[in-house]
Amino acid sequence: MLSTPPSLPTKTDLAIIGAGPHALTLVTHLLQKRQNMRGKIVVFDKGDRWMSQWQHQFAALEIPHLRSPAVHHPDPNPFALRKFAESRKSELFPPYDLPGTHLFEDFCEDVIRRFSLQQQVIPLAVTRIEPLPSPIRPRLRLWLHSGQSIIARRVVLATGSSKLQLPDWVIQIKSGYPQDRLCHSQTVDLRQLRLMGERVLIVGGGLTSGHLAVGTISRGAKVHLMIRRQLQEKLFDAEPGWLGPKYLKGFFAEQDYQKRFDMLVEARNGGSMTPAMGMQLRREVRNGNLKIDENCQVLKAEWLGKKWQVRCSDGSQHEYSRIWLSTGTKFDATSEVLLQEVLEAYPIKIVNGLPVLDEYLRVPGCELFLMGGLAALQVGPTARNLSGARMASEKIARAIVKPSIAFSHQRSA
Repeated sequence: MLSTPPSLPTKTDLAIIGAGPHALTLVTHLLQKRQNMRGKIVVFDKGDRWMSQWQHQFAALEIPHLRSPAVHHPDPNPFALRKFAESRKSELFPPYDLPGTHLFEDFCEDVIRRFSLQQQVIPLAVTRIEPLPSPIRPRLRLWLHSGQSIIARRVVLATGSSKLQLPDWVIQIKSGYPQDRLCHSQTVDLRQLRLMGERVLIVGGGLTSGHLAVGTISRGAKVHLMIRRQLQEKLFDAEPGWLGPKYLKGFFAEQDYQKRFDMLVEARNGGSMTPAMGMQLRREVRNGNLKIDENCQVLKAEWLGKKWQVRCSDGSQHEYSRIWLSTGTKFDATSEVLLQEVLEAYPIKIVNGLPVLDEYLRVPGCELFLMGGLAALQVGPTARNLSGARMASEKIARAIVKPSIAFSHQRSA
């Protein structure tokens, strides 16, 4: 972090909040269409470079490769990663050429270099989006944690914008306990831990809990994996049919947004492991390092000074040195701090936390665009994934490259 705030322009044509894979995908798509836009875009992220949070998460959980095939990445050319990997084919994992984590990071660095984006990220967090309504030229003012502000013609929120999901029994724990003894998976960093001889409870059945279990066992601990339903094995978060018209045609034809939301939930169907991870976990069960309990939940957890005592729905009681919650995240526009003032000024329909946006992923009446999980009602069940980043970028880019068409359409909508 810089000790003195960087110098900022007072105004910008486009401000992007977040410098992760979604933001990078959008910028490359925009520059492919309009190279002269580079000087009109500012990107804000509390990290000082592109992909810093993404890289930290993958490194902290020691994730060896992505779940998405090699065609999903921030470059507008779907085959660019395969071409980049021609001399590194051993870093594409079966099935479907899943890119190794280091390969993907190197490729993104190459994308950043080719599009000359190295200096694009301003290392400041946005704390507030203030709408500046006007019948002719509405604008948005971004307030930064440095105390500075900047007025933007258009803003894209690409931060991930999800809230941690915590089970009820966590909220009911009364006594104080050391912070590192009960953590959500997003705050666990395996690289900093020594776990020899410990017994760790991991709650959740998604791929993240699998990575946590493998990393924990490799450090000499025994793991109890507790899943509230059957362990699901799937190659991807959602069926590949959701990447094209096969399933999306019916999804976009549905005008009832509650029904669209139900389709999203059904398509993702909670957390799942890849078959390769399932095989790894079964091996650890055979080796005596892992116990998996399906259709089982924690009812109560109590910190006894040096360990957790946990009562489960199957009537059993266990003791653990740590509990890790791989219970996922939830998208809710109403609890996103950065959206509060915008939604007050421009009230819109919200279905189970997800906003109903226009076809360009914009808050109707306003020049604020959303990417990631919050755009799922307009993008589909892969909205938060790399494939969703590409679909969202194509929609948003149309409105930004041809704003007159988009804005006249919006006012008539």
